Amino acid sequence: MKIDLTDTTSSKVNKALVQGRRAIGTPAVGMVLTLVIVTDEENAYDALKAASEASREHPSRTLVVIKRVSRSPRDRTGSRLDAEVRVGADAGTGETVVLRLYGDVINHAQSVVLPLLLPDAPVVAWWPVNAPLDPAKDPLGALAQRRVTDTYAAEQPIHELTARAEAYTPGDTDLSWTRITPWRSMLAAALDQVTCRVTAVEVEGEEFNPSCELLGMWLSDRLGVPVNRTLSSGPGLTGVRLETDCGPIVLDRADGSLATLSMQGQPDRAVALKRRETAELIAEELRRLDPDDTYASALKFGVERLGGPPASTDSAEKAAQATPAKKAAKAPAKKAAGK
Repeated sequence: MKIDLTDTTSSKVNKALVQGRRAIGTPAVGMVLTLVIVTDEENAYDALKAASEASREHPSRTLVVIKRVSRSPRDRTGSRLDAEVRVGADAGTGETVVLRLYGDVINHAQSVVLPLLLPDAPVVAWWPVNAPLDPAKDPLGALAQRRVTDTYAAEQPIHELTARAEAYTPGDTDLSWTRITPWRSMLAAALDQVTCRVTAVEVEGEEFNPSCELLGMWLSDRLGVPVNRTLSSGPGLTGVRLETDCGPIVLDRADGSLATLSMQGQPDRAVALKRRETAELIAEELRRLDPDDTYASALKFGVERLGGPPASTDSAEKAAQATPAKKAAKAPAKKAAGK
């Protein structure tokens, strides 16, 4: 069921939600959190689709905040809120409200969102693109216990990682970190099987991919060894090599789905390591609402401490010279890529 409201208020949106629940015969509210998605019109569809799929695991009220900048000087001076309320089959297993803000109300989005939050339920804010440099100080981010960004969608992902480290507040996380969860699990399991000492690490992946840097930072932070970052044509992360005093441990994934784990004295093993969709990444982040101390430690380790081309001083110049098509490929709406 869909209810469209034009030039409305938060109070009328709440009444529409109650009306919609009664109309479909589900007056009880059984949602566990509020997910606030802050995006633009271009990426709203893909973000909402991912959130709807994730709601099967985490029933939630999803508030999509779209700030519309009008080209007309007359419209820019006024304020207007349009809303689309979805309940039932049109909203997955929760409720969805799409909020389009015009004029001065854009600068007071938190005043629109606050009355629509579920009472006594945690709040998660997600920026699929164009995330603020300091999410915790953003007016909408200040309402949330968890704040999810995606440095892969930034024009200069490596510099964005540095900004994230400087502004980190407990509760911050990034989908570039979520993408490497299977890699971290696989490497940790491999190291649990040996008693060797790791002496050096090499992380291989495509250029301008923050997941590669984060994996290298995590390995160097945890193992206390130098990590060299090397380039490949992708997709995403393509390999990790751990040099140990018992022989190398290699996790290689050339095709984006199936990887090979090689260890000294053991037969090679094929392991599933597919690139995950955005819905899977968001669902994983919604499973925990406490601060991710491991992410914080890896992030603050510093990308500049990695060896290799992406951490060099000319990376910003290379990013600035990237073609428009290459930059567009980073947006989740154009490339729903898990690593």
